[in-house]
Amino acid sequence: MKCAFIGLGVMGYPMAGHLQRNGFATTVYNRTTAKAKQWVKDYGGDYAETPREAAAGADVVMVCVGNDEDVRSVFYGDDGLLASIAENTIVIDHTTASAELARELSDEVHNRVAFFLDAPVSGGQQGAENGVLTAMIGGDRDAFDDAQAALKCYCKTREYMGPAGHGQLAKMVNQICIAGVVQGLSEGLQLARKVGLDADTLIRAISQGAAGSWQMQNRYQTMWQGHYEHGFAVDWMRKDLKIALEEADRNGLSMPLTALVDQFYAEVQQMGGSRWDTSSLLARLEKK
Repeated sequence: MKCAFIGLGVMGYPMAGHLQRNGFATTVYNRTTAKAKQWVKDYGGDYAETPREAAAGADVVMVCVGNDEDVRSVFYGDDGLLASIAENTIVIDHTTASAELARELSDEVHNRVAFFLDAPVSGGQQGAENGVLTAMIGGDRDAFDDAQAALKCYCKTREYMGPAGHGQLAKMVNQICIAGVVQGLSEGLQLARKVGLDADTLIRAISQGAAGSWQMQNRYQTMWQGHYEHGFAVDWMRKDLKIALEEADRNGLSMPLTALVDQFYAEVQQMGGSRWDTSSLLARLEKK
């Protein structure tokens, strides 16, 4: 099976590497060609000058870029991947984007007698590097089944959520839940520091019960130390929450906690923390 991987950011770079190392002949594309050349040095495979060139002849085309605009830029146009995909190609978009875009791209890919999956991932840079991401996948069920061999190279968990757009909708729920948990953990740690509790002892006491979470287990120490360079950036979280809030508005839903935490992240950006990881909500509280 030949694969193309478009987008070599902190997630895409190792994801594409897992494909190549697991025996999938992989051609990569990145806006910065130097990074694509470095990937070839690190993993082998090949690189292309355009998404169109990368996708030509590929059985599966993966995309992992920044936002809706970035996705459109690699799909459309004379140099876009839609210009070269063959019949029966499986196109998988790992970008966290809008459900509306997923449905649009699904139609465009189907018009070329090919298959589309919207498959945003969770697990962050560490999960990508270790090949243990979770993918929430919408689109063609048969394509989901056929893509398993490639997806399992970097996704430990792969859940089929429904038709096109449902992968993105599931990722919205994921981000909503994370936002609330991180804010609660930040407030708890702020109180613990104020009253003189030992953080390690505290987490041993509460992490195995109902208060426990991935965020608590993996981020409490770095939060306590004021280190916020360990994961998903605030800028990207705000992008994701904007998508979720817009989807809620389209469905006539109110999400006051999500909206509030989104504004808290806006304050973190104003503090200069745009590239801090999402656990930096504690830095905002401590500044106040």
